Amino acid sequence: MPSRTTLAATTAALIALAAPMAFAAPVPKPAAVRAAAWDTDRAAAAYTANPGAVTASGSENAASGPGAAADGDGTTRWSSDFTDNAWIRVDLGSVIRVGSVTLDWEAAYGKKYVLEVSRNGTDWTTFYTEDDGTGGSVTAHTYPQEVTGRYVRMRGIQRATPWGYSLFSFKVYGGEPAPASTTRTNLALNHPAYGDFYQHAGNSPAFVTDGGWPADLKADRSRWSSDWNANRWVGVDLGATSRIETVDLYWEAAYAVDYRIQVSDDNRTWRTVYQPSASEVAARRADVKSPGDAVGRHDTVQLPTPATGRYVRMLGVERRSFYNPAPATAQFGYSLYEFQVWGTGGSANAAYPALPKNPGGAYTTTFFDDFTGSGLDRNKWRVVRTGTEMNPVNGESQAYVDSADNIRTENGSLILQSKYCKGCTQTPAGTFDFTSGRIDTNTKFDFTYGKVSARMKLPVGDGFWPAFWMLGSDVDNPDVSWPGSGETDIMENIGYGDWTSSALHGPGYSADGNIGKQQTYANGGRADQWHTYGVEWTPEGMTFTVDDRVVQTTSRSKLESTRGKWVFDHNQYVILNLALGGAYPAGWNKVTSPYWGLPQSSVDRVAQGGVRAEIDWVRVEQKK
Repeated sequence: MPSRTTLAATTAALIALAAPMAFAAPVPKPAAVRAAAWDTDRAAAAYTANPGAVTASGSENAASGPGAAADGDGTTRWSSDFTDNAWIRVDLGSVIRVGSVTLDWEAAYGKKYVLEVSRNGTDWTTFYTEDDGTGGSVTAHTYPQEVTGRYVRMRGIQRATPWGYSLFSFKVYGGEPAPASTTRTNLALNHPAYGDFYQHAGNSPAFVTDGGWPADLKADRSRWSSDWNANRWVGVDLGATSRIETVDLYWEAAYAVDYRIQVSDDNRTWRTVYQPSASEVAARRADVKSPGDAVGRHDTVQLPTPATGRYVRMLGVERRSFYNPAPATAQFGYSLYEFQVWGTGGSANAAYPALPKNPGGAYTTTFFDDFTGSGLDRNKWRVVRTGTEMNPVNGESQAYVDSADNIRTENGSLILQSKYCKGCTQTPAGTFDFTSGRIDTNTKFDFTYGKVSARMKLPVGDGFWPAFWMLGSDVDNPDVSWPGSGETDIMENIGYGDWTSSALHGPGYSADGNIGKQQTYANGGRADQWHTYGVEWTPEGMTFTVDDRVVQTTSRSKLESTRGKWVFDHNQYVILNLALGGAYPAGWNKVTSPYWGLPQSSVDRVAQGGVRAEIDWVRVEQKK
């Protein structure tokens, strides 16, 4: 293998240590390194700091100058003067593609700040915005943004304390993209990488072209890791049409048993240029070990005939199996440390496309129902039934049924009501003691972006779980499923009178790890009073409101920088339901009997017929 060249960068860290194996997803813990001298495992280089290349708007004193944030000593720190508008800047020495930035804050941290990049030190582009900082160690990954430059800075907007901003370390990770070449070289190095679904921000496709992998193909190093689906891919943009001779794949233990190497001229239409033979697939399939004993592999794929194309990808077909424990087996995601493409051509000008922007224009109503008809308008709403349209979820106790006892209009409102009858409800999914109502707009009104709101009055009592939310319309596609489809929880209440919650679920931020907030009603309000719940959904993020008061703001940029893939650029549909018990209520009220998350006092109330959610109206507004 050709030797690697030293990158003339000052504090640029060219390898970031990522998360462990594909069957775990903790927060990655990168270490600041520089490509001064590659060691034998090609995944950790000697750390070299140049404090003189770091400047700042000012410092508290001479001992806390900006160089202390880049001296490799975690006990020294830069501390700004006592002003909100302070900054610290790193000169990387040359233009690189920045993969991530880690800030290790002292107690005097930034409440609001931005990370910016510049090619000339004068013109700056923001690639990360923090509007609710909590200090500690913060790693902002840049994927899938185009972040290239020589200078990186943290610019403070608001301090969290009366003191200045104080950083133990300011670490930048990245590397120089491979330029066009007339001699055989790895054209993929530090080039834009792409993929479909991945585990979280610390395992994004960007890691497969950063130049790092462990010698034992087992250690926790920078890698792409897909979600747990066989039909997943990862690829690279070489920047220009290239002659492709060889592909090197450095796999972690969760490698592909069967896969395809494909090339494309436009990143849409693909041509298969290699696949393992049947005997190779059989041998890889037979290599079953426990996760602790398994190691990765290095595939050197010599193409039978050199191919031409700008884009190259690995398309997974079959995942490796692991003993879990023996003789049982399980499959996880694909996990790839490095994707090298050897040949000639290429261009260092390859770049990630700009992220979508919020279009201008005024909102107009595209969907509205005020439930003034004699019954549910089935041209607008689909009734969801347990065992037919959906199966039981979350450990909830109710069956959703299509009955006027559970779903009806009354005095200009939609009523979702729960009923109790021990063992009375037979469904294809089993026998249930409770019934309730769930409706959605799936196949009636699926849409992308807009303001979505509803006026609602909720039941209060342990384990009552009304919700107003949206699901990605591709949730039933087995190649997507949940949480890859995305879920937007505009309002959830689990029986507490003084608060509700909002949340986003997607790959890397689902279930208990969702991106969510609780809101307490203003002026002593309660859930069993009328309130309007809403979200404004744009290409740039989500803003949740209660009675027009903002209760959660989540930007696309911050979500993808710190958590995982943004999966909200496609159709979703609206859902209204009233659940009973289950994981979310039980997590708070700790009730396990007589039903999970639903105590006897709440069962008695349902049996008395007094538990219902009321919806006055639902509205969707969009920019057309």
